[in-house]
Amino acid sequence: MKKILLVGLGNPGDEYAHTRHNIGFQVLDAMASAHKARFESVRHGWLAHFRSKGALFVLLKPNTYMNLSGKAVQHWLSEERIATEALLVVTDDLALPFGVLRMKGKGGDGGHNGLKSIEQMLQTQNYARLRFGVGSDFQKGQQVDYVLGRWSADEHASLSERIDRAVQACIAFGSAGLQLAMTQFNGT
Repeated sequence: MKKILLVGLGNPGDEYAHTRHNIGFQVLDAMASAHKARFESVRHGWLAHFRSKGALFVLLKPNTYMNLSGKAVQHWLSEERIATEALLVVTDDLALPFGVLRMKGKGGDGGHNGLKSIEQMLQTQNYARLRFGVGSDFQKGQQVDYVLGRWSADEHASLSERIDRAVQACIAFGSAGLQLAMTQFNGT
């Protein structure tokens, strides 16, 4: 049975819960809930496991804060003996409109500190990521406040449906592979 490491990027702590920057945590929480998996506190984060469609999914929410996410990812890839090709990182993206998904097999960090940390620790840009659009409705110089802010009422109204779509994309990555998942979910 193939093993997949799904990493949701976010920051620990109640003050960050339900913020745009924590969409990775929210997607993994929804996935764990749908598959009746429970997160346990482990080294560098919280971990949950479940089986679906011929794959063992290992879900990781790093507790290292965004800027040190790579430390947790590197540790759990090694601990679980998972190849980088079976890693998918779920993260927020300011360059995409709210709720739009984009999966890629490699690429730069796009200025995202979590992806930058992962790239530095793994010494490669060749790992899959699922970018969840959070939009860019902020004034110049207000980017940090925006990503650390809570969802607007309009966004919140369709957030659950968009998160469910991201969960489906993650399952497709693990069961059908990167190319099919990209074809099915990119831009939706």
